[in-house]
Amino acid sequence: MRRIAPDRDGLLAMIGEVFREHGYEGASLALIGAATGLGKGSLYHFFPGGKEEMGRAVIAHIDCWFEENVFAPLRDSTDPQVGIERMLASTDSYFRSGRRVCLIGAFALEEPRDLFADQIRDYFGRWVTHLADALARAGHRPGEASELAEEAVAAIQGALTLARAADDAGVFARALRRVRVRLGLTAGG
Repeated sequence: MRRIAPDRDGLLAMIGEVFREHGYEGASLALIGAATGLGKGSLYHFFPGGKEEMGRAVIAHIDCWFEENVFAPLRDSTDPQVGIERMLASTDSYFRSGRRVCLIGAFALEEPRDLFADQIRDYFGRWVTHLADALARAGHRPGEASELAEEAVAAIQGALTLARAADDAGVFARALRRVRVRLGLTAGG
């Protein structure tokens, strides 16, 4: 029976999970093929640039999700606190309450990070910038808003790493509660 290839979003999600589990270097085409059900020829058909193109496409796919669910609410909400609340809820959902590694953050720490440096820098830069802008609209002084935004994104990323290292998703939940308080939101949400 012939297997039907997944749509592009599904394919990128599957490849992303292989990168999450094995890292960029450890994600061989054999592992990617096994996860997607596609042979090397089909993978090269979709991604002529090979694994590097897959990595770029996966980052762009994640970035698109964050643009829609995290950055746009921060940028576009008429009530900045509603946008910040949505950012925190979406972040918690995406990272499965601390049970899912931030692949873009992981790529930033791996040896081939320079391959994706511009994408990684842009992703984190927009997150901090949009959060800082929302905090400034909520009444924080611009310098304070920038520092709080950087602190919040760093706390989220650090909590993901610590939760994974400790095998305790509660670390992430506690960190999000502290971020909420630090950003001037009610602790309960």
